[in-house]
Amino acid sequence: MSKTAVLLIAHGSPERVEDIPEFLQNISRGRPMAESVVREVQHRYALIGSSPLTRITRQQAEGVARELDMPVYVGMRNWHPYIADTLQQMAFDNVGHAIAICLAPHNSRTSVGLYKQTLFGESVAFPIDFVEEWHDHPLLIAAFAEKLRTSWVKACGEQGSRLPVLFTAHSVPQRTITEGDPYEAQTRETAALVAAQVPEIGAWRFAFQSQGMSGGEWLGPTVEDTIRALQDEGQTGVFVQPIGFVCDHVEILFDVDILFREFAAGRGMKLYRAESLNDSPTFAKALAEVVRARLGAACEGPVAAEKMP
Repeated sequence: MSKTAVLLIAHGSPERVEDIPEFLQNISRGRPMAESVVREVQHRYALIGSSPLTRITRQQAEGVARELDMPVYVGMRNWHPYIADTLQQMAFDNVGHAIAICLAPHNSRTSVGLYKQTLFGESVAFPIDFVEEWHDHPLLIAAFAEKLRTSWVKACGEQGSRLPVLFTAHSVPQRTITEGDPYEAQTRETAALVAAQVPEIGAWRFAFQSQGMSGGEWLGPTVEDTIRALQDEGQTGVFVQPIGFVCDHVEILFDVDILFREFAAGRGMKLYRAESLNDSPTFAKALAEVVRARLGAACEGPVAAEKMP
């Protein structure tokens, strides 16, 4: 008898520096990557030791499976376990219907859109209900708020003063927003909802991080510009919460913990960061609730596999 399962989809990230060239080839879909870019990415991975993205994503899947008491699979767009391989395993396991959630809560064609293309570009043996966005889910907001409150209070105690809060999300090319992408509005909405849950932080700021190395204008303001503005205001510290990410990986462990921290220190400021969601039980509950909502909607009518235009 066939069963219903959950498929969690993420970007993917190698654990070994030696795998970076192949990984970057996957991202560029075979287009040549400048050697300088390859060396820079290898350097960043070497500094953090390895990326824990796959390990943490599996932990998150285990948490969701416990909440739902149903199978939860993991598929990556750019690294093992690839989405195609996971779909084959699901078919072998007699999955007859799946709820697919991209572990990027904010809808952008540069992330969620690409994962969706990859997923439905494969030969799928069963119907899949794809979740487009879930940036404002109450339990997602609660999970971020829990991490913010705990880490911010501790950091303020260490700093000996009230730290300004800076929410961040991954930048995207400006043209995607100009063309109607909802990503910027959704990331800012998530930040506002989280801040409302932790009113003691007072006024807060928002910036976009990890701008790409390719040409063209990327969405801002940047973290660096925001840190400069805080310095001009006389601040000696800043507290960062990356609400655009749901687990630790290179954009947090290098970009925030190393690059931005060094940038702040060079301006006489100390940078603190909220713990990532990682294996947060509240986050697992959020994902489980997203699934339950889709299953409830499916019971109201026949379920069909979503087709790409």
